[in-house]
Amino acid sequence: MSAHRYAIIGAGPSGLAAARALQKAGIAFDGYEASRGVGGLWDIDNPRSTMYESAHLISSRTTTEFAEFPMRTSADYPSHRELISYFREFADHFGLTERFRFDTKVTSLTRAEDGGWMLRAECSAPGSAPEAAGVVERRYDGVILANGTLAEPNVPTFRGEFAGELLHTSAYKSAAQLSGKRVLIIGAGNSGCDIAVDAVHHAASVDMSVRRGYYFVPRYLFGKPSDTLNQGRPLPARLKQFVDTRVLRAFTGDPVRFGFPRPDYKIYESHPIVNTLILNHLGQGDLRIVPDIDRFDGRTVHFRDGSSGEYDTVLLATGYKLDYPFVDRAELAWTGFAPRLFLNVFPPSFNGLSVMGMIEASGIGWQGRYEQAELIAAYLAALERHPDRAAAFRTRVANERWPDLTGGYRYLGLERMSYYVNKDAYRHAVRAATAMLMTDAAARGTRSVGRRRATAGRARA
Repeated sequence: MSAHRYAIIGAGPSGLAAARALQKAGIAFDGYEASRGVGGLWDIDNPRSTMYESAHLISSRTTTEFAEFPMRTSADYPSHRELISYFREFADHFGLTERFRFDTKVTSLTRAEDGGWMLRAECSAPGSAPEAAGVVERRYDGVILANGTLAEPNVPTFRGEFAGELLHTSAYKSAAQLSGKRVLIIGAGNSGCDIAVDAVHHAASVDMSVRRGYYFVPRYLFGKPSDTLNQGRPLPARLKQFVDTRVLRAFTGDPVRFGFPRPDYKIYESHPIVNTLILNHLGQGDLRIVPDIDRFDGRTVHFRDGSSGEYDTVLLATGYKLDYPFVDRAELAWTGFAPRLFLNVFPPSFNGLSVMGMIEASGIGWQGRYEQAELIAAYLAALERHPDRAAAFRTRVANERWPDLTGGYRYLGLERMSYYVNKDAYRHAVRAATAMLMTDAAARGTRSVGRRRATAGRARA
């Protein structure tokens, strides 16, 4: 076991991945989780969970599960109930549950005088023993931030005021909340479309306000989960866009005929919607697409095209914001909508913080996040056992061009796309960085960079 000790914030999939990777590398750590147990947002009873009763995976089981711990279920797209059981089994199987302190919310991280980090947390466990409750303060050599990316609702502002019920999808749990109501859903992301499909069976009416077009991917193509096709043989971006656009058109038709605007971007330049049931309900007249919002006026919503409608409930399917509220943004080199991190993991300053799970990509799954955790573990192990490798790695990060994680796709400049990556490009870059830290390749590479610079200097002289 290492002489240094680290903290992991969060016991969702990313936190568990970090815990498992550090455990395998023999690195000491303590875990902190604000909720009652492991699972993060997949625990619908977690007060911070954004889960709803009808939620299922939108990526298939085999492309999502941890490689060393396959799911027991044979369902291609398991429900949140099966998934919370899976995470609990994973944590118990590897002895990770007892490594976390639950009902303990981290409130601040500040630099310690010796270069480490002071962690402050508050324990709120009901009925806990006096010695387990109250404030926790402890110094760590570093901290892994794994508190998730889908907890802080993005709530846009609108002109006027709505006199009915205004909810973000984070507050939605069951379609019973919409029974008998005239519902307007703002946004058509995956959650918005799921909820719309729920709502048509309970609400008096359902409208969906959208400002741009979308691509809809069926869960099954040619009888198999769609994300299992072409695994391990990624096509060049332009070719994949050309082929898949035509395949989708053959399977789903043109969403424009159902009322959606025509997309002003190519497929995979924004996250696709893995839900074609909504197209069925549009075709059946169960709901309708309306334009972007202009303003609220009591229970009347006015749209940009001059039309209007009367509603009882407005549901904001407007996504989430990145949120690491317990640490100064400057420590994460925050730029624009998101931190600027090497491989979405390390601040350029290598200040002892690292981030788990700040990636979004079609089909990257939890195994992709576990590979992130392996990279962090490899760096921490190198710090302690091979400091020359760790130093060389930092030098290369500081002096060389960072890998292109887009895979050739031109992602939309939206807040929710600010930490989007191409899964194949990302996993290749992470694996390469991990391998570098586990050998002397980083040091050799740094020496060659130094030689090239010296040669260039002599040439200029």
